[in-house]
Formats: sequence, structure tokens, C-alpha cells
Amino acid sequence: MNATASRIALGGIAAVAAVSVAACSTSSSDSKGSEGGDGTPAAGGASASAASSRTIQVVAAENFWGSIASQLGGDHVKVTSIIDNPNADPHDYEPTAADARTVAGAQFAIVNGVGYDSWAGKLLAANPGTSRTDLEVGKLVGVPADGNPHRWYSPDNVHQVIEQITTDYKKLDPADSADFDKLKNTFENTTLAPYNKEIADIKAKYKGTPVGASESIFTPLAEGLGLNLVTPESFLDAISEGSDPTAKDKSTIDRQIADKKIKVYVYNSQNATPDVQAQVKAAKAKGIPVATVTETLTPAGASFQDWQVRQLKGIAAALAKATGK
Repeated sequence: MNATASRIALGGIAAVAAVSVAACSTSSSDSKGSEGGDGTPAAGGASASAASSRTIQVVAAENFWGSIASQLGGDHVKVTSIIDNPNADPHDYEPTAADARTVAGAQFAIVNGVGYDSWAGKLLAANPGTSRTDLEVGKLVGVPADGNPHRWYSPDNVHQVIEQITTDYKKLDPADSADFDKLKNTFENTTLAPYNKEIADIKAKYKGTPVGASESIFTPLAEGLGLNLVTPESFLDAISEGSDPTAKDKSTIDRQIADKKIKVYVYNSQNATPDVQAQVKAAKAKGIPVATVTETLTPAGASFQDWQVRQLKGIAAALAKATGK
């Protein structure tokens, strides 16, 4: 979408939002991606009118943050994730009037930031509600504007976001602070236990193992796992940003694969460009195990932890096959 069209579209959304603010109830009946306390689709919005005044209306730009927010809030929140389709690309998503109404009626908004979902930041700016609390993940974790935006793949950043969401919930609903503390404790120590264990096990067994990847989405996770990601950073960024990688970078990766300088190749199956497909094919031909990750929750309706654990197990299996450990 060109700049002029973008301004027109956002202007229209802002106008719709302006007239929608007063009309929005605390339960948005036409929002997509609504989730209950367990991160699964909720049945029929807010539970009852008597409880709706104590239900925090939450909007998340992406469903990976929405899943976490839903589980941390339990019955005290109603979460709507705007990007909730595995086939949607958060980078170039075009928000709808319904999205604007959802933002206008929200008391708490979570966006990723760092240029990943600039459309979401524009939606918030077009609906500057004084009563809404906004959480921009990139700013929270201190990533610069030109940094790697894929913060949900950083285990440390995930735990920082968990802490902040709970803090914000307690400020929005002080009467239920004890419940929010219990929900956070359960989520971190029980729900995320398999996630934490997979990360710790991979780091203990395979720290320093050289690996290759298709794009920068894997960089934060590689760092969290203690793996040595040797793919040129300029190639990783080019694929993530949708630009053409250099011939030099492609040649470097071809040599890494041909000489088996990497033990495992990890690629984003939702962004398999011709260059990436060629590298996957070459890696398999050389007997280098290949593992996959995805941009957003897959399959549709999966929780953050189930999605991540499944991917981590795939990476662990590939590493085990490559190293014999």
C-alpha cells in the first residue's frame, strides 16, 4: 500500500473510531480473535453484565502476545487479538474499521513495536484514549527502533512482558491484584514449565553449536538457546524485511552448507522465499537436519506455550540428530 493510500485508509479508520468510542460497550461483540482466560476463543464475549464492569478489555496486535495476556488475566480480562490468522502477515497488515472500534473500546493495548506492526501504533495514535494503558514491547525491553523486532522469540523478553502485563492489570483492577499474582505464578512456574525446560535442556546440551537460519526471526531464540548462529546478519535481515539478499551473502551460506559448517538449518516456513527454499533443499541434500519456526501461532487457536514447545522440540530433535547427543 503506497503512502497516499495509507494516509487515506488510516484517516478513514480514525474517523470511524472517533464516532465509535462512545458507542463501544465494554464487550465488543463484533471483534475477531476474542480469547478467554485460557487463550482459547471465548464463548459470547463478556460473561455477564454484572461482571462486565470488572472485565478489562484488552487488545493485542498479535496473537502470541494475546495468548499470554489472556492466560495472565483469566476471567478478569477479555482479550481480542487483531492478527489471529496464521496466514496473515503482521508486517503489512491493513487494519479495518472493526479493528479501530476494538482499539477505541480497549482499556489495555499490547503492540510489539520496533517497526514490526507500525499499523498498530498508528491505530493507537488515532485513538488516544486517556483511560487506556498501552504496552509497547520493544520499548519495554529496550530494543532500538532499528533493532530486531521478534521479541516473542527471546525467552528473557517474554518473562519481562509477563511481569509488565501483570503489573498493568493490577493497576487497572487493584481489587483483583491477588488473583493476578496467582495467575502469573501459575503461568510462569507451571504452564511455562515445559517451555522453560526445553530451553534449559537445549542450552545445556548444545551451547555453542553452529547453526544457520533463514531470517532474523530466529536470532533472539538462538541467543536464548546459546547457539552460534553463523548466517550473515545482513542476509537474515534482508529476508525478514522482504528485500533481496546480496550475492555475497548467498555465496557465504552456500559454502557453509556445502562444507557442513552448520549442524542445523532453521527456517520460517511462513516466509520461504526462493532463496530460502534453495538453502533448505541444499541442507537436506548434505544431510543437515532442518527445523522450522513460524511467524505467528500455529495451528490457529494454539496457545503460546504449546506453539513454542512444539518448535523447541523440533529444534532439539534436529540438534540431536546432527550431533549424536
